[in-house]
Amino acid sequence: MAKNLVIVESPAKAKTIEGYLGTDFVVKSSFGHVRDLVKKGLAIDVNDNYKPNYAVSSDKKSVVTELKKLAKDAEMVWLATDEDREGEAISWHLFESLKLTEDRTKRITFNEITKSAVTKAINNPRGINVDLVNAQQARRVLDRLVGFELSPVLWRKVKPSLSAGRVQSVAVRLIVEKERSIVAFEPKSSFKVYAEFIPETGKTFRTELDKTFPSVEAATEFLEKCSTSTFTVSSLQKKPAKKSPATPFTTSTLQQEASRKLGYSVARTMSLAQKLYESGKITYMRTDSVNLSDHAINQAKDQIIASFGGEYANPRKYQTKNKSAQEAHEAIRPTDFAVARTDGDSSEQKLYELIWKRTLASQMADAELERTVVRVAISNAEEVFVGHGELIKFDGFLKVYLEGTDEDEEEQKGILPMLKEGETLGYDNIKAIQRFTRPPARYTEASLVKKLEELGIGRPSTYAPTISTVQKRGYVEKSNLEGSERDIAQVILESGNTKQLSNKERYGADKNKLVPTDIGKVVTDFLVENFEKILDYNFTASVEKQFDEIANGLVDWTKMIDEFYLPFHKNVETTIETSSRASGERVLGEDPETGKPVRARIGRFGPMVQIGDAEDEEKPRFASMIAGQSIDSITLEEALKLFELPRNLGEYKGEEVVIGIGKYGPYIRYNGSFVSIKKANGDDPMTIQLDRAIVLIEEKIEADKNKFINEWDHDNVKVQVLNGRYGPYIKIGKKNHRIPKGTDPKGLTLEDCLAIAEK
Repeated sequence: MAKNLVIVESPAKAKTIEGYLGTDFVVKSSFGHVRDLVKKGLAIDVNDNYKPNYAVSSDKKSVVTELKKLAKDAEMVWLATDEDREGEAISWHLFESLKLTEDRTKRITFNEITKSAVTKAINNPRGINVDLVNAQQARRVLDRLVGFELSPVLWRKVKPSLSAGRVQSVAVRLIVEKERSIVAFEPKSSFKVYAEFIPETGKTFRTELDKTFPSVEAATEFLEKCSTSTFTVSSLQKKPAKKSPATPFTTSTLQQEASRKLGYSVARTMSLAQKLYESGKITYMRTDSVNLSDHAINQAKDQIIASFGGEYANPRKYQTKNKSAQEAHEAIRPTDFAVARTDGDSSEQKLYELIWKRTLASQMADAELERTVVRVAISNAEEVFVGHGELIKFDGFLKVYLEGTDEDEEEQKGILPMLKEGETLGYDNIKAIQRFTRPPARYTEASLVKKLEELGIGRPSTYAPTISTVQKRGYVEKSNLEGSERDIAQVILESGNTKQLSNKERYGADKNKLVPTDIGKVVTDFLVENFEKILDYNFTASVEKQFDEIANGLVDWTKMIDEFYLPFHKNVETTIETSSRASGERVLGEDPETGKPVRARIGRFGPMVQIGDAEDEEKPRFASMIAGQSIDSITLEEALKLFELPRNLGEYKGEEVVIGIGKYGPYIRYNGSFVSIKKANGDDPMTIQLDRAIVLIEEKIEADKNKFINEWDHDNVKVQVLNGRYGPYIKIGKKNHRIPKGTDPKGLTLEDCLAIAEK
């Protein structure tokens, strides 16, 4: 047996580290946390100083058994989990679960998985940092208390099966408030005037008037005045300017930039970054520090000089503005700057290149620019046309990288032609175009992370799970909105004559933006009304600061929980007793057939419309809403159409084809089976016809044929080998099991399936 057992939290990390250590070391993975609060009940004794009740997770019992045996035989156990609070907590839980002793246990951390970093860590071990463990424990306990007590309130007052979370509910509130500000926004229009001037050199350049006009009449009057004007260059200003590179990546800025430049979701970015870290390519990916080590700065400098020349190098030390930055000691950077590309799949390669370029650029010289502003005077008007030009004199860091932006890209500033003050200009055309003010932008996943960070809510390790959770719970959707069309007026002056045109413009269209669902809005309103403190941004940020103070040994974690829990628990009891049910109900009008009121509200299975009241002699009628409909915006006409479902389209091969809406959305019912109708495919349950329904039915029949590879009955439980979205798998009862690589699914026997499941 090896003298030393090293325990990390992932198999990939174990594989990388094992290559750096000699035969005296065996490296094993705990596969993440091995212990957590028990699932049943609160699992926290509020009467005994908030003592948590931990248990080894059911899927980790065999892992713990193996690690116990290996630890017993080893002379020394090295706990080498990640260096943040979560990693420290994993080490502590391992220490407790494996019944380790301090004299035979050492804790090591490293910011990067390289041979030098691992060797240095082995030579500089420490004990488990109890303050970091308590900070993680405080977060876990507090979140369980909030979820356990708040969720049942939502079940009783809003809808069964709902859940609430301390940080997640605040994130949903941000999205709900943003959506309401967009709905309430009233666009105002004005006319901007653009002119294309022709100088003596003949190369046209574009300018914009320094004034807007409120109406098409005012804009037309101005252009008619321009038809008899003389245009001259009144001033020409040239100024040197500099552009500096962005700081190296933190978790938040990496998520934002990977979203802008690569289109990655926050969860995907973190998954790819984890792989790069565990394979030794980059430093630890959960950090709010922009600092780089002296070693990294020197490495970057050498690479810049070798690749571009000495004039491109400008080593910099960046200071982290966030005083509570604590998750790691360095920014996210490559472990070896000489490696510009890495292996792995294309997604990993793209993310690595982004990190490599950003870090290298942060140590490069400023870009030197020359900015030119030209002003064009109008002989018979006070207004002035203004043009901008930009010339790069020295590209500096721009040779490698330029940071993206969440806003619409500003108009590209090109190079202005040679101009002289006093020069008379001709014009190609002058246009007045109607422009509308824009509503606030919806959040993307990345811009929501940016907002949470600005407010001090959450930490690098919490951004991705928070955003994933609010979508999984159905409070928020990542939507593609089609928008609407509107008329845009234009006035054009060409060859001394003005003419009016009208074009169409699409507005309000959005792609991959976070939009609150009806249930998200109703739950947010209920929580804000009854638990104002929990959803207060400043309060949530102050809780994060208290976690930081616990991590620094300044605050006792149980005291912090006590100060939070007692008033919160009282608030829960009061709300259950005094608050009324919340359904987001909106009266749409009257049913023309019965004269009964028609309402839109949240029902047991989600947003729905209702005709009549529960107190009526005749029972009320209900209909579920379809995708794209909302309680806030559905019209009476749209609501009444929903009662036309189920809709019989006719027959196919002697069986009825019926359209309906169920718990999981619109469907086609045919021969005892159900086929989903998806709006994403352009299908609408209100308008779909028989020929299209038949196509979808046949597609489902074909898919079902291909789905089943084999099937057996074993002890009254179905054992199936199926084709799934991600390839073949085994299903036993309600549990799914992966088929080992290299195994032919068609050749599996019942015994093979049971053995794979058992293993």
